[in-house]
Amino acid sequence: MTEVPAPRHLEIQATLLIVLGWTAVLGCVVFGVSIVIADILVPNHGWIADTISDLGAGRYEFIVDIGIYAFSASLVSVALMAAHLHLGGWRWSFGVVGFAALALIVFLVGARNEYGDSDSEGVVIHVYLVYAIGLLMALIPWAMSKGARRVSDSYATVLIAISIVWTISAPVFFFLPNWIDGLYERYLGLIAFAAVITLARLFMASARQLR
Repeated sequence: MTEVPAPRHLEIQATLLIVLGWTAVLGCVVFGVSIVIADILVPNHGWIADTISDLGAGRYEFIVDIGIYAFSASLVSVALMAAHLHLGGWRWSFGVVGFAALALIVFLVGARNEYGDSDSEGVVIHVYLVYAIGLLMALIPWAMSKGARRVSDSYATVLIAISIVWTISAPVFFFLPNWIDGLYERYLGLIAFAAVITLARLFMASARQLR
């Protein structure tokens, strides 16, 4: 059996990074727009008091589901970009796997259609998925900040800041009164968008330099 020699270098496809980067950004936009549309169409819904989960339960659940699946595609795109342009170290590798896991978890949130709405049929895992998202979002930006510093200190600083803000902010959600938890959940969503868009910009900037 003839052995195939290992390649001396791996080719980085700049176009792939740019396409995936815009896919990641577009997924965030679609998710945000879907929430706004659902806020308008769902009757008796208050976006300050009612959570995104409330929007995802009922007649108009397909609107939010589209946004959830789009955001899941964003996370897949980031995982693919991070694997394609690996910036070194176990922390970066953790981030690659973490984004892939986040994509799966977010997809499951949409596919299970539980949304914490007192569903009792089968095994209800919504709250555990939420905990997993919370933990991964706290760790992944920090984990990838070291590799991001190889591109620019500013990306590393932003990722560390996102990790700190998320870690401080996310647990507060579980202790808020019902009249404001919808607004607060949207604030947490913006932090998640910031992480995705920051990394998308990092990869697209790297792709332009490679060209």
